[in-house]
Amino acid sequence: MTNSSPATRNIPGRFLQKTCTVVVVFCGLHLSVTMLYYFNTFEIIKNSVFAANSQQAKNINVSTVYPTTMLQTVKESTAPFKRESVETKTKELEQCPETSPLLVGPLRIEFSEPVDLEEVKKQNPALQGGGRFTPKDCKALQKVAVIIPFRQREEHLKYWLYYLHPILQRQQLDYGVYVVHQNGDETFNRAKLLNVGYAEALKEYDYDCFVFSDVDLIPMDDRNIYKCFGQPRHLSVSMDKFGFSLPYTQFFGGVSSLSKEQYVKINGFPNNYWGWGGEDDDIYNRIVSKGMGISRPDGIIGKCRMIRHNRDVKNEPNPQRFDRIARTRETMNSDGINSLSYKVVEIKKNTLFTEIIVDIGSPGR
Repeated sequence: MTNSSPATRNIPGRFLQKTCTVVVVFCGLHLSVTMLYYFNTFEIIKNSVFAANSQQAKNINVSTVYPTTMLQTVKESTAPFKRESVETKTKELEQCPETSPLLVGPLRIEFSEPVDLEEVKKQNPALQGGGRFTPKDCKALQKVAVIIPFRQREEHLKYWLYYLHPILQRQQLDYGVYVVHQNGDETFNRAKLLNVGYAEALKEYDYDCFVFSDVDLIPMDDRNIYKCFGQPRHLSVSMDKFGFSLPYTQFFGGVSSLSKEQYVKINGFPNNYWGWGGEDDDIYNRIVSKGMGISRPDGIIGKCRMIRHNRDVKNEPNPQRFDRIARTRETMNSDGINSLSYKVVEIKKNTLFTEIIVDIGSPGR
């Protein structure tokens, strides 16, 4: 038997030693990776817990430091319906639609029962002082001054206020009602009173539309909108007085509307028509002479009722009206809003209207 050399006999031992070394290194590396992963995971968890605690601490600080009003806001933010309410109030109102969804169409108009103005006030709680109204849910498309020439027609005014306020509110107008009361017992002058109403209304508010209405005319359909259009508008086109038809093509009496621009263009209305008749035809001539036309609703929507009455004292037919109508083009540039003179006696703010008591002089001065 041949004996192996010492070098040969040591080969298995060296191989075993290297194998153990590799295993130890591998185990150490594995342990290091495991520990690194462990500590990273711990750090993430710690940071998450710390962030949650910090947020909780912030909430506690808000509750401790800020006043009660802020606490109420925080509480409200947890209730969706309350938050929506707050946002609605602070959000700017959108414009009202071109056609109001509140309109009901044909109306029953009766003058058989007396009107109590205190009841009218109760029925119109949204009215502000002076007969002013502004929609709450949207921004009105126009700011309208409704101007009524007036003297000795208290009962008629009651009916007008009773019917018109609800109509105008359903039409979603930003409006004010001005009753221009001619003081004294001089001959009545409708057109001059309308000029006064225009001038005085603009002192209170930036109106862009003016509706001029006789106190005894009530619309029978709320789709007949009391606003201004691209052309001067004749609103009372179908009166029961005339069998619900237009008496003649040039008729512009009763109720009409003009924008501020249209009104200025014709120099307002004439000031020298004292007594009944003629001024509405003069206004028509002014409109046509400035290249404008007359806009009207149809005969159904434009229906209105007149409160029957006798002719007022000091409002007899004007004998000069035909001569003045024939000379409109000659006089309109010098007789109108640019030559208006009057004296305000008193302005009264009623819940339902603003009353302007005014001295407009007499035919001789």
